[in-house]
Amino acid sequence: MNKLGIVLVSGGMDSCVTAAIGRENYELAFLHVNYGQKTELRELKAFHDIADFYDVEKRLIVNIDYLKHIGGSSLTDDRMEIPCGLINQTPTDEIPSSYVPFRNTHIIAMAVSWAEVIGAEKIFIGAVEEDSSGYPDCTKPYYEAYNKLIEVGTKPSTHIEIITPVIDMKKSEIVKKGMELGAPLHLTWSCYGNSDLACGECDSCLLRLRGFREAGADDPIGYVNRNA
Repeated sequence: MNKLGIVLVSGGMDSCVTAAIGRENYELAFLHVNYGQKTELRELKAFHDIADFYDVEKRLIVNIDYLKHIGGSSLTDDRMEIPCGLINQTPTDEIPSSYVPFRNTHIIAMAVSWAEVIGAEKIFIGAVEEDSSGYPDCTKPYYEAYNKLIEVGTKPSTHIEIITPVIDMKKSEIVKKGMELGAPLHLTWSCYGNSDLACGECDSCLLRLRGFREAGADDPIGYVNRNA
């Protein structure tokens, strides 16, 4: 197995399962970004725990706290409340405040730069479109457009492609896939607001808990409230 792929590992469940899928056919390098999010240190711990679990040697941690200075997201701005319960409401076209403006574009750009240097062919990202918060940079048209940009914006000798293996999955399917592949779901962190026990109330926690419940499994991490 000499083909190399980069996995964007936030520390969450989706990126962890994406890593488990990617490692079936690729040697993996892990990239993590600190962007001033409220749970930055906890997510970084999850990143290292997952990387240790898979014995990943190539790790890159990038700090882009300018996204916090730019603001516009409840994940980085202490003056904004993190949305809770939106997934239980009637669906709308409104983008939740937890959306970090154009974040994935910044992260993937760094992954492409690193891929050119280390010779990686694929960039795996755990974006989910079907059963998610509705972020515009987590959609299939977005990644199709980005792959075209990579094609024209990198050296002709390189062939780098973004892969989104869980983009069409529901959270319950991601849970099942993770368990099937032996992914370390117990090491992941999804909560937007807490760093000790997950709140169980933010939309990320609710989506995760619903996924485990529909998969007929128990979420292995601790929560302040599992029944929100």
